[in-house]
Amino acid sequence: MKNDNNEWTCFNREYKPLGYKDSLTGVDPNDFIYCKYKGLTERILRKLGDTPGSIQTVDDKIVKVFFYSDATNPSNISKNELYSSYFEKIRLLSELKVQ
Repeated sequence: MKNDNNEWTCFNREYKPLGYKDSLTGVDPNDFIYCKYKGLTERILRKLGDTPGSIQTVDDKIVKVFFYSDATNPSNISKNELYSSYFEKIRLLSELKVQ
């Protein structure tokens, strides 16, 4: 998810910051840690969000990317190709440097 400063953060399936333990309470926007990633291009974002509906835009700019949907969640459907796809996305993202 991108903020107004062109920085990105990651969240879990409950739209909470990664590592957030209590999914029942509200989230303070300050709980999210945003970073700028060197080399994070639209091409890479489209590789990360490669299924229908996995990319959200505002004014033709990508603002949110989902690595998988309910239909492609590797932990819900045990298929090796879903895990391979997910881990390839993690690998691609992990190669980027934080600015």
